[in-house]
Amino acid sequence: MNQADTLEKIMAETGQKSMRNYGDSPTGQPRVISVTSGKGGVGKTNIITNLGYCLAVMGKEVLILDADLNLANVDVLLGLYPKYNLHHVFLGEKKLREILLNGPGGVKILPASSGIMEMGNLNEEQKMFFLSEITDLGGQLDFLLIDTAAGLNSNVIYFTLAARERIIILTPEPTSLTDAYAMIKVLSSKHEIKKFRILVNSVNSKQEALTVYQQLTKVSDRFLESISLDYLGYLPRDPKLTRAVRSQQLVAAASPEAPVSKMYAELARKLAAEKSEPIMDGNIQFFWQDVLGI
Repeated sequence: MNQADTLEKIMAETGQKSMRNYGDSPTGQPRVISVTSGKGGVGKTNIITNLGYCLAVMGKEVLILDADLNLANVDVLLGLYPKYNLHHVFLGEKKLREILLNGPGGVKILPASSGIMEMGNLNEEQKMFFLSEITDLGGQLDFLLIDTAAGLNSNVIYFTLAARERIIILTPEPTSLTDAYAMIKVLSSKHEIKKFRILVNSVNSKQEALTVYQQLTKVSDRFLESISLDYLGYLPRDPKLTRAVRSQQLVAAASPEAPVSKMYAELARKLAAEKSEPIMDGNIQFFWQDVLGI
């Protein structure tokens, strides 16, 4: 039984069969976006938290899921100290709604655990349990942002497939290009995911960002078939970002006039103005159907 079949069973058991309207999507569903890279240290968590903050201050309802289940860092970055996390949900001690945190600007955070090795690779039973638990998480959202772990383990693939949209983070480092390509190759060849958005982080100029993007498109066009890599934009190097991280603040909140903060705001406006497509790719549909109270 796959995840979609399980979702239908859960919905039937709970009597939740009708859709409610969420966000601005033509399908009446929230935007579910994963931010991934294949490589660690490219700034995924900074990106997802600052984007989430900018969307929230624009009036959007945003939930961030820390999907690095055994090395959580969203709460650390934000200076939050959760008493409970997803590990307590898997132990049966808490429900998802009971562990939600309030972040800057009104962003909601679903915290993961840290230093608990068994959370690093959920088995199928645990994934099904998580799916059933997530039906208890109600409320209206415009955006669900998923901060994936580094690498290509089963959890990363699971949560990346769960998203409706996927943002791949690149930096000018050669290893970043290699790992991003590996991620795209796995998702396209083994899971039939063909559409990706590319965001280039930590560059000195727009031209450098375009060069990095073109390097990825060149190798993808040569070796992969029917791949769409949409250039989303770039984020500049900015010393104010480093200072904000050290003080456990979001640069978009602490220094809104910083160049990188202005780019975060621009990216948030771009995402908020878009209309998501009615046809969904991927093969896990619980996030946009029942995670948000359908």
